[in-house]
Amino acid sequence: MQTLKQKHRPFCFSVKGQVKMLRLALTVTSMAFFIIAQAPEPYIVITGFEVAVIFFFIILYMLRLDRLIDCLFWPLLDIINSMVTAIFMIIISMLALIPETTTFIVLGGDLINSFITAVFLLIVAILAMQDMERRH
Repeated sequence: MQTLKQKHRPFCFSVKGQVKMLRLALTVTSMAFFIIAQAPEPYIVITGFEVAVIFFFIILYMLRLDRLIDCLFWPLLDIINSMVTAIFMIIISMLALIPETTTFIVLGGDLINSFITAVFLLIVAILAMQDMERRH
């Protein structure tokens, strides 16, 4: 069996693809905790919006539309998305620590958003910067 070259390997089997899939799973889990706990709507809306954006990037990379639509610099958009997401998730996790919150809100806000998502966002930013260097 012939091995795939790095540039021809499908997105789902790349490190970047697996990190995005894990990030999607964690964000969906966080949103589920917020829905179960009947958290304030901004928590659910922000995590729901992030689920949609992550899903958009996954579809974009799976269909290789980033190579067809070359008028936008996708690695930079990915980095900006990661930074904005990190800011929103930090805000949500700080708000989830307010004493009136339930256990599910704390689980959704702090455990998943703060620690694990921040690590994945850092990995995505590093991978996007490496992609930027390769394209130039």
